[in-house]
Amino acid sequence: MIVQQETWRNIPLLHIYHEEIQNNAPIVLFLHGFESAKEHNLHYAYQLVHEGCRVILPDAHLHGERDEQLDQVEISLRFWETVLTSIEEVGILKEELVNRGYLTNQKIGIAGTSMGGITTLGCLTAYSWIDAAVILMGTPGFVELAKAQMQQIEQKGFQIPLDAEERRNMLNTLAKFDATNQMEKLKDKPLFFWHGEKDQVVPFAPTAGFIQTIEEEYENQSIEFIKEKSAGHAVSRKGMLAATKWLANSLA
Repeated sequence: MIVQQETWRNIPLLHIYHEEIQNNAPIVLFLHGFESAKEHNLHYAYQLVHEGCRVILPDAHLHGERDEQLDQVEISLRFWETVLTSIEEVGILKEELVNRGYLTNQKIGIAGTSMGGITTLGCLTAYSWIDAAVILMGTPGFVELAKAQMQQIEQKGFQIPLDAEERRNMLNTLAKFDATNQMEKLKDKPLFFWHGEKDQVVPFAPTAGFIQTIEEEYENQSIEFIKEKSAGHAVSRKGMLAATKWLANSLA
């Protein structure tokens, strides 16, 4: 297995593949969580590469090699800046895959944990070329989550540096990538969700409700949903193995 540290268009990333991989191997873009970094998801890449995939693990804006030494409050206030930047950069990475000869006519999938899962759902509203997606502890309701986050920050006594108009503009921008009001963009996309029912960071109920709505709206939608009653905000080994196996099979 080859693990190469590379930079594509100013995006630091790990490029992971098997020595004998063919250029037509399916590709996975794997997005890490909040205050994490690309190398913390190498176990996902290990499983995916053994299933025959080429894996790209980028560092998100303000994370990993792009860390700007922000404290927890500062980086929390820039959470959505990071998500929106990552959505844009997924498009850039796809362009680079084509330019570098790795992506021709094979399938490409996207996956992510927590913030990466949230970003993955946003990408599904922005890019029609995604063939399959894995959302681990993510939620599609960008506007709902942003409002809840702002309320939590203010309840802790911190002031959000946005006036009323700036808040409206931010929420309007997030609404463009909010899958809850544009479910048709996810139609016919194979989707895998994993979520712990005791998750205190990204609430379980909104995600479960969204999945139920999609299943009711689109009877033939391909959705795999694994929920674990005792799990919090950490993907179990069972969930990790199921997610990587499902994604590799979906892209084969």
